[in-house]
Amino acid sequence: MIFGRAREAQPQPIVTPAPLGVPNGMRIAGSWAWRVVAIAAATAIVLWLVVVFRIVVIPLVIAALLTTALMPIVDRLHRARWPRGLAVAVTIVALLVAVTGLGWLAVSQIRGEYPELQEKAVDFWADTQDWLLSLPFGITQQDLAEFGTNILGTLREDLSSILSQAVSVGSTVGQVLAGAILTIFALIFTLKDGRPIWRWIIGVLPRAARPATDGAGHAGWVTLGNFVRVQVLVAFIDAIGIGLGAWILGLFFGGMPLVLPIAILVFLGSFIPIIGAVVTGAIAVLVVLISFGIWPAVIMLGIVLLVQQIEGNVLQPIVMGTAVKVHPLAVVLAVAAGSTIAGIAGAFFAVPVVAFLNVFIATIASGSWRTNPRPSVEDVVDERR
Repeated sequence: MIFGRAREAQPQPIVTPAPLGVPNGMRIAGSWAWRVVAIAAATAIVLWLVVVFRIVVIPLVIAALLTTALMPIVDRLHRARWPRGLAVAVTIVALLVAVTGLGWLAVSQIRGEYPELQEKAVDFWADTQDWLLSLPFGITQQDLAEFGTNILGTLREDLSSILSQAVSVGSTVGQVLAGAILTIFALIFTLKDGRPIWRWIIGVLPRAARPATDGAGHAGWVTLGNFVRVQVLVAFIDAIGIGLGAWILGLFFGGMPLVLPIAILVFLGSFIPIIGAVVTGAIAVLVVLISFGIWPAVIMLGIVLLVQQIEGNVLQPIVMGTAVKVHPLAVVLAVAAGSTIAGIAGAFFAVPVVAFLNVFIATIASGSWRTNPRPSVEDVVDERR
């Protein structure tokens, strides 16, 4: 060019030629493959560490869940001019008294009514045998004896599997006791110094990652707290509904055994979504079947199904909304994976962990942590609608 400024040369994109004989589709697939393998390997290492250090991880998770439920009580007492240490101590002592009292009531009722229930179970099996022998199918006493032996063997194996999974939390009484002490110890400090502990964790991260992690962590914590409080409420309603139904059946048929233990079992089982409700409901129906017969058991089954339908289709959508909504398939897979990794404890903790990670990742991906780093439950609900 003779006149004017010469136009600046534009940088040309650098094109890396594909290796000879390797199509672009294969290169892209390979790029994705090693990334997926790296993520899977990192996940496997994390899960392996969780299993190896479960004696520490499980008490910390329990303490975190309890903290989300008890922190509002401690904060309310602290705002009422209670010293924070005293508020924490009173809250934890009240929790321990409630749990101990509930366990003592359940055990005392089981010890008092077990002999009668055992006699009814023997009579029920004898009546069932007589009925089966009267059918025109050629069933003999030897067939029933072999069937009973097979059933008992299966139950024994299943109980051994369940107990081994339960013992996986701690293989000795000492480990269980150590886990309980660690849970209480961690709960005391998370209730008293939870916010400074979180600020210290954020401070360890690279400076550029701190704002996003802080905002997403607050969103996940709010969601987790809402989940735990609502789950306690729903479990309490399930226990009251099924326990009240069993008690009413007892009024009509001459006394229902183990009403309180059934209600407590339903309460605990409600924390394991889908699977817990099925198992505890089946136990309630089985007790009624042994005690009163087939038609009262059918009525009890109807009560269990009615309570579970009200809980699943009315209570949870109303009180929980969409803040911690996880697809049922994800719930089932999470419970299955959690039980495989950590037994009964893993089944308990799977859904809260998935709910927290769901909101944590969604908050970072949406970028809402930039405009609202301290979201409330309503903010999280509005964000996810």
